[in-house]
Amino acid sequence: MKKLIFAVLAASMLSVLAWADRDTAFRSDHPEEYVVERGDTLWDISNKFLNTPWLWPEIWHVNPQIENPHLIFPGDLIRLVYIDGQPRLTVERTVRMAPGDTRLQPSIRVLSEEDAIPAIPLDRIDSYLSRSRILTEGELDNAPYMLAGPERRLIVGMGDRAYARGDLSEDVDTYGVFRKGEVYHDPQTRERLGEHAQAIGTVRVRTRTDDVATVTVSRSYEEIRMGDRLLPSEQRPVESVFYPSAPDDDIVGQILAVEGGVSQIGKFDVVMINRGEREGLQVGNVLATYKRGEQVRDRVTNERVNLPDERAGLVMIFRTFEKMSFGLVLEADRPLAVEDRVRNP
Repeated sequence: MKKLIFAVLAASMLSVLAWADRDTAFRSDHPEEYVVERGDTLWDISNKFLNTPWLWPEIWHVNPQIENPHLIFPGDLIRLVYIDGQPRLTVERTVRMAPGDTRLQPSIRVLSEEDAIPAIPLDRIDSYLSRSRILTEGELDNAPYMLAGPERRLIVGMGDRAYARGDLSEDVDTYGVFRKGEVYHDPQTRERLGEHAQAIGTVRVRTRTDDVATVTVSRSYEEIRMGDRLLPSEQRPVESVFYPSAPDDDIVGQILAVEGGVSQIGKFDVVMINRGEREGLQVGNVLATYKRGEQVRDRVTNERVNLPDERAGLVMIFRTFEKMSFGLVLEADRPLAVEDRVRNP
């Protein structure tokens, strides 16, 4: 899988900033320059310079000498400069010469895209990009299922032969194995939003006899149990490029759950949001998180008063479904929790 990188559109890079005071985009304590280190992410670096890190593409300046300015590597020098009176961030790098190019360069450094720093830590969301799903009602209950293991074993793992039963399509040879998870409802409307299908592994169909198939476990993330359900492997492109942005529409939602079932949510945890494609959420959208304001007693009037919500962090959406989305917590100024609110940053 490709590493996640920010795609910085040339048009966005060269656009004139719309802020009334463009200098306010930068942190008051920003460095004048920064040398990229191994282990950095683009989010980390943009956070060193900007008050709003997802605005990175709008203040980036394309260096025409760099073959692919969208990639940033350890050792690159990031500088804050002013071009035509506008603040811009630039990268300085010794670049590879194009074939036949006779221009003199100080030295040559051959760079692989795999060495480029990622936008965010890929390992935090790798499984969610290609496996975990939110399903509609009945979708999992009506799916084929694991029937039996060899010698009547109830649990199988990678490399084992097993048997599955159900409507297994002749055109599909690879199935994901899923276990039924929590069913989510909207906290306000009680509408059913979807059912979490936990990815357990992958099986490959070897032979079919009526509605029973012989399968081999080609991958397992944990022990596969009899009764686990099978769904065709998704034929969809895995997002390797994220465009950090604010949502186009007004989004007001809340955190429904956090992976792992913990009560306190921190940086780089994966959360599930009760808003999705129908509300206009897109991959790469950034949402601010807010702690619910406490209810206190007014000692003067003896009334119960709700205090205002307080901003507590940022979440980036990395996978969307019709009514729900998966997000990665990029910032958490204080511990977040299920039922905390999210809205436009």
